[in-house]
Amino acid sequence: MMKAIRVIVVDDSAFMRKSISMLLESDPDIQVVATARDGLDGIEKIRQLRPDAITLDIQMPRMDGLTALKIIMKEYPLPVLVISSVTTKGAQVTLEALSYGAADFVPKELANGPLNIIQMKSEIIAKIKSVVNHPGFYAKIKGNGFYQETINDEDIEKIKLLPGGKFAAVVLGISTGGPFALNKIIPRFPADFPVGMAIVQHIPPNFTRSLAEKLNKVSAVQVKEAEDGEKFSPGKVFIATGGRHLTFRRNNSEIYLRVSSEPNGTLFCPSVDVMMSSAAENFAEPLLAVIMTGMGKDGTEGLRLIKKNNGFVIAQNEETCVVYGMPREAVEKGLADLVLPLASIPGAIARMVSR
Repeated sequence: MMKAIRVIVVDDSAFMRKSISMLLESDPDIQVVATARDGLDGIEKIRQLRPDAITLDIQMPRMDGLTALKIIMKEYPLPVLVISSVTTKGAQVTLEALSYGAADFVPKELANGPLNIIQMKSEIIAKIKSVVNHPGFYAKIKGNGFYQETINDEDIEKIKLLPGGKFAAVVLGISTGGPFALNKIIPRFPADFPVGMAIVQHIPPNFTRSLAEKLNKVSAVQVKEAEDGEKFSPGKVFIATGGRHLTFRRNNSEIYLRVSSEPNGTLFCPSVDVMMSSAAENFAEPLLAVIMTGMGKDGTEGLRLIKKNNGFVIAQNEETCVVYGMPREAVEKGLADLVLPLASIPGAIARMVSR
């Protein structure tokens, strides 16, 4: 019999503490071992009970969630699922929490009323289960609140042997753990990055602009939320808008962005598969594709088309993923040309797009 996942629920609302506990414990594989009314109470209970994961509210009295998270990641690193407001301010604080090592979040707009609590159930259970299954990532955070990793000699040699200069663009797909990982990659690119880059990050609509702005402030390249009709240009990083698909349109030798709700019926919106498939159809030269941390298999079909058009695929390795789902699919389907840890990916991308 599988050991139950032990969870502590931290929230200043008694209603939310009870509601989240009930929906978590509706799954026989999850046990709520305690609840806490604020960050101080939460840290004390983590010290006593050493759970497998916690859910964490952000806005709380005495000690807010962000302050508590920094202490947790320094002293007791473990998977944290943030329960977050979807306001602009809430989005900014949530993204800050993700950059400190929180694994994922569930928008708190789902928490306004009994019907929405039921809708929240499958998402929160799936996310708790997915992030708990990879504890090695959190061990590497311990001691400083940020992911640190040196590039080993083997990876340096791999990067030196990579081909450069033949790629038209970089297309990247990422999900759970994405904001944390992107914060380790995008700021390492130089201002004269020679190609454009398109990113699909699975994230709700209200969070995309805040993510782009946060990355732009710490990066030499320009990072922005993708806009419909915008020209795809070198040195720019375009992040797909939450709730809208990002595709491409060719006009002679120029490539332009399309942001729309089409196609309908996809599991994710934006979709990595939709973005990468469109890129494969519209770029004349080969593409460099990167598939990173996240649950599920979004991106697999897009990668297949990119490979068919002589593209190259880099997958993030299991040890540095918060959730090894999307990269695993690429590796198991034989689509990954190179598997690298998070710290080595920026250098490999820079090498391959160098002119």
